[in-house]
Amino acid sequence: MAYKNGNYSAFYVTEPFNESNLGASATKDFVSYNLLRAWKGADSNFPFCDSHNKNYNVRDGSNWERTLKPRLRDRLNNSKNIVLFLSSFTKNSRALREEMNYGMYTKGLPVIVVYPEYRQKSDIVNYNTKKFKSAICSLWDRLPAFRDNMSEVPTLHVPYKKNLIKSALEDADFMVNSKCDVGKYFYNY
Repeated sequence: MAYKNGNYSAFYVTEPFNESNLGASATKDFVSYNLLRAWKGADSNFPFCDSHNKNYNVRDGSNWERTLKPRLRDRLNNSKNIVLFLSSFTKNSRALREEMNYGMYTKGLPVIVVYPEYRQKSDIVNYNTKKFKSAICSLWDRLPAFRDNMSEVPTLHVPYKKNLIKSALEDADFMVNSKCDVGKYFYNY
């Protein structure tokens, strides 16, 4: 089995996408991913290993079947989990569908779901009933490939808070080679 040490970040961007284009800065989910990269840049001990840096980048005009899709799969093949940024801005794009179907269903990668629009654990889960809030469940419907594959892998749901994201990235239960049982998890401490 290959050594899988990367965190594959999945996020919605409008297509075609160009990271150097100023429009990228207005893509909310991409901005959230960039902050994760900035945390790593500011602190080399921050436990984020960006799978998108594992192979060379492609141009937006590249062929989906011959170039883009194989690159996504190569990055997922070398990842220990998926960090999914899920927000009200997320759309059901071809790339996200591929990432969820291949990463979750085919590769069995656990998913750390980060909700950029929520800052508190209590925004995600009702701690009295231990049920996810309806606003969170409705976000799952924005990305059916994620929602439908949650029955295949463990998923950890966290608000957009650095210390909780750090804990999630260090949590062996959400790494492919040591993952826990399938289920929807959240931190209740």
